[in-house]
Amino acid sequence: MTQAFASEESGALSREEAAAAAAACSREFRADPHPVYATLRETAPVCPMSPPHGVETYLITRYDDGRAALADPRLSKDMYGAIDAYHRIFGDSSIALDDNMLFSDPPKHTRLRRIVGSTFTPKRVESLRTRIQEITDGLLDQCPTSGPFNLLPEFCFPLPLQVICELLGVPENERKQAQEWSATVAQTGFGPEARKALEIAEGNLREYLVDLCARKRKAPDSGLLSALVTAKDQEGALTDSELVSTAWVLLFAGHKTTAYQIGNTVYHLLSRPEQKRLALRDDASLAAAIEEVFRFESSVENSTFRWAKEDIVIRDQLIPKGALVQISITGANRDPEVFADPNELDVQRPNAQAAHLAFGYGPHYCAGAPLARLEIQLALGTLFRRHPHMALAVAPEDARWMTVPFPAFRGLAELPVVLDPS
Repeated sequence: MTQAFASEESGALSREEAAAAAAACSREFRADPHPVYATLRETAPVCPMSPPHGVETYLITRYDDGRAALADPRLSKDMYGAIDAYHRIFGDSSIALDDNMLFSDPPKHTRLRRIVGSTFTPKRVESLRTRIQEITDGLLDQCPTSGPFNLLPEFCFPLPLQVICELLGVPENERKQAQEWSATVAQTGFGPEARKALEIAEGNLREYLVDLCARKRKAPDSGLLSALVTAKDQEGALTDSELVSTAWVLLFAGHKTTAYQIGNTVYHLLSRPEQKRLALRDDASLAAAIEEVFRFESSVENSTFRWAKEDIVIRDQLIPKGALVQISITGANRDPEVFADPNELDVQRPNAQAAHLAFGYGPHYCAGAPLARLEIQLALGTLFRRHPHMALAVAPEDARWMTVPFPAFRGLAELPVVLDPS
C-alpha cells in the first residue's frame, strides 16, 4: 500500500497522520474521500505522500495554504525543470504534448496565455450559446425515456466534447478517435501495460494534431485551431511544438472536467430534492447551485504538479528544493475555516463562486472557465426543464465513483438515471 514517505520513526508524521496519508492514496476511499482530507487538514495540512507513481509529493489540503500555493512563483509549473520526476511519472513520450501554458512559467506562460486568450474570447464563447443549445437538445432527443440508462456516455461526455471539437475545428468524423486517444492519455496508471498504452496513444495524438494543423494551414476555417495556426505563421508567436501541444491541452481540458462536473451536479441535485427545488427556481438560482457543486464536489480533485524552485516552508513543513507539490482542491473547498458547514450542500451559499478553487487561482486560473460555466448551465437547465421528474436509478449511497487512486479528477464511474419515472 502507498504511504506517507515521512515515517513515524523520523518524527515527521504521527501514526495517525501517516495512516491518513496512506488512505489518501488507497482505492478504498474513492467512494467518500472527504473524511480523509478533513483528517489531513487537521493533522498534516502539508503532507508528504508516496502516490502510486512513486514520486514523493507534498499534498496541501487547507484553503489558505492552497490558494497561496496556486499563485506562488516559487512553485514552478515548468515540468522540464523537474525533468527526472517528470520522466518517472509520465515517461518521455508525454513531453511532446506538454509544451503548453499549463506546464510553463512566465514569461513563456504569459505569452502562451495571451495567444490563447486573444482567440478564446468571451465574445467567441458567447457566440457558441445557440450551438451548445442545439447540441444539448440533440443529445437529449436520443436519450431513452422509458427506462434507466447511464447519463455519462449518452449526455455528460458527448456534450462538451462536441463543443470543444467544433470550437477547435475538429472534423466530425474524426472526433470519436481523438476522444479515445485522449481517454487513454487521461488514465491514471503506472504499470508497464498502462505506460505502453499511454505511449502509443500520445504518439497517435501528436501525429493526428500535426496533420490537422497542416490541413488548417492549407484550408483555414473559423475555428480556434486555425486562429492558432495563423498566429504561428504570421506572428511567429508559437513554435511547432507549442502549437500542437496547445491544441492538445485545449482538446483535453475542454471536455473531461466539464463532463464530470455535469455528472457530479446532476447526482447531487437528484440526491437532495429540496436543494434541487431551490436550484431550479430560476436561472440565477441554477447558476448559484452550479457554483456550490463546484465547491462541494469539483471534478478537479487535485491540482496539476508544481515543483519547489527553492526550499519553502508552509505551516512549519519544509518542502525541499526540487520536491513535487499538489494542492487538494477537494480538501481546500471543504475547509471549515472558510466555508460554514462545508460538508453540507447549500445551493444558496453566499460566497461559493467567489471563494471556491475549482478553476484554480492566480496566473494559471482556468482560461476555459466561462465556456465550462455556459455549457453546464445550458446542460442542466435543459435537462431539468425537459425532464423535471428525472430520478436516480440507484440509491444515492450505491452510486459508483471512479476508483483510480490519488487522481487528478473526481467523478462518477456511472450515473444511472430515469428521465421520466412515470
